[in-house]
Amino acid sequence: MKKIVIISMVALVLLCSGCDDKLDVQQAYDFLLSTMPVQTKIKLWETVEIRCQLNRKGMYEDAKYYIGYFQTEGKGILQKPNGEVLAPNDFYELDNETFRLYYTSFCNVQQLIDITLHDNFDQEYKFSLSFTNNTEGTGSRSVISTVQKSGSIFR
Repeated sequence: MKKIVIISMVALVLLCSGCDDKLDVQQAYDFLLSTMPVQTKIKLWETVEIRCQLNRKGMYEDAKYYIGYFQTEGKGILQKPNGEVLAPNDFYELDNETFRLYYTSFCNVQQLIDITLHDNFDQEYKFSLSFTNNTEGTGSRSVISTVQKSGSIFR
């Protein structure tokens, strides 16, 4: 009888010490932004379409994603399909994982825009688009010339 009580107490201690009432839910998943090939030569006042796709490695319902940009060279604007102009250094919440942006050139020199995508878990993905002046013919198409990865999402 004494043996059964000791075994029961040991089993109870093991059961209680091995339990954790907290559920560990992964919230932050790696992500990146892919684009269709983007025109790299652009004329003054010409608009280039940038087709984007957010690619998430996992799904968390409360994850939110934001996009912003900074123009380091040249002059132009980046806007949404509805015509809303994005202000440099501001971030805008993404409504969809597939979306389009439109860049319009305001100059005849090389233009460089750095686009940053981040989530509500402080992970970010950065890439750059570079446009050169095109004074003749139509613009050529190629893949993004420079892609930079930063933040904790690439382990």
